[in-house]
Amino acid sequence: MTTKGTGRGRPRGTSKRELELIAMRLFTERGFENTTVEDIAAAAGVSGRTFFRYFPGKGEVLWYQFDEEVRALRAAFDAVADDVPMMTAVRRVVVNANRYRAEDVPELRTRMGLVASVPALAASAGAHYDAWERAVSAFAARRLGQSPDDLVPMAVGRTALAAARAAFDAWLRGADADLTVYLDRALLALERGFAPETCIVHTDPQVSAAKTMGYD
Repeated sequence: MTTKGTGRGRPRGTSKRELELIAMRLFTERGFENTTVEDIAAAAGVSGRTFFRYFPGKGEVLWYQFDEEVRALRAAFDAVADDVPMMTAVRRVVVNANRYRAEDVPELRTRMGLVASVPALAASAGAHYDAWERAVSAFAARRLGQSPDDLVPMAVGRTALAAARAAFDAWLRGADADLTVYLDRALLALERGFAPETCIVHTDPQVSAAKTMGYD
């Protein structure tokens, strides 16, 4: 890790990853609000201008890996075999995307703990979570032959996100098992709720309501 430099600009070896690690360390030691972009840049041995070539602000430092994971999520959904049930695929893809080596878990807990506890970071989470949700909704839409903005694909994306966030929160509080165990349990419950017969779309909302309530 580069911790200091001898001149202006970017010394060889400075990367998004290094800036992330330095920022997390400073956020943990000093607090998010008490750490400036200049502090992070100085600790990395780069200028503030160089920092802004990588990130639009200090809060985005903790989100870039999440955004890369969303892109990987989309690619994984594209590779799902047609014979895998929709919600089984959602569960497997999300669980597999969150398999971390044991040595990476402390860093993950630090990052997610900061996101959960710092209001400024929580406030910026919406756009990133929306991208994750849309990745799931797009897959569901393809499977159902619908638009990602239709009701059921949207519901699949939003509830999958809620289940995943609940799993992360429970893991952060307890961590008596691997993160994938929490995710699998939460998404398995969701999978049962979105059984194929429940995803049938009726043009008449009253018919849908009657079927849902078991009155048909």
